Amino acid sequence: MGTREDLLAGAKQCLAERGLARTTVRDIVAASGTNLAAINYHFGTRDKLLNQAMLESTAEAVSHLLDTLPADTELDSAGRLHSFWTKLLASFGSDRTIWSANVEALAHSLHSPEIRAEIGVAQQLARDGLSRDLGNDNPDVGMLLQSLIVGLLVQALVNPDHAPTAESIASGIRALADLSTPAPH
Repeated sequence: MGTREDLLAGAKQCLAERGLARTTVRDIVAASGTNLAAINYHFGTRDKLLNQAMLESTAEAVSHLLDTLPADTELDSAGRLHSFWTKLLASFGSDRTIWSANVEALAHSLHSPEIRAEIGVAQQLARDGLSRDLGNDNPDVGMLLQSLIVGLLVQALVNPDHAPTAESIASGIRALADLSTPAPH
């Protein structure tokens, strides 16, 4: 990797470990093994570097999300969905840095139109992929899955020992569907 990439990797690590507000340029320099002048040379400011790190973290998270979609077309829709949940939940633990930085980016997007716009594009890409691969191109499926994913992600990061499982998610979805079906009159 070059200095620019090292800075981005260090910034992503700092975002995941310290959060935006507590990340200093010294933290980034230490994590990246670069020097202070490199931040100014490659990005101009700490904020521009951290914004780029958040955008890349969001793109990586969407890529991870889409990579968890099951490739096995032999499975029925319930099997594909179970496989997806299992892989996704596992990635919340194994790729915690990417997911933590993504949550940081989501929070920061409330205060940054640039980040918000980029995340909006990434979210649409994720919804489209989820709808296509798990929902027979029904956009409502992608929207609902993405909403569930964000909530599951936060639960898994905050309290991983009590995060939902693929089985509990499926059970909850079935129960919710039952509650959503009007009773016959």
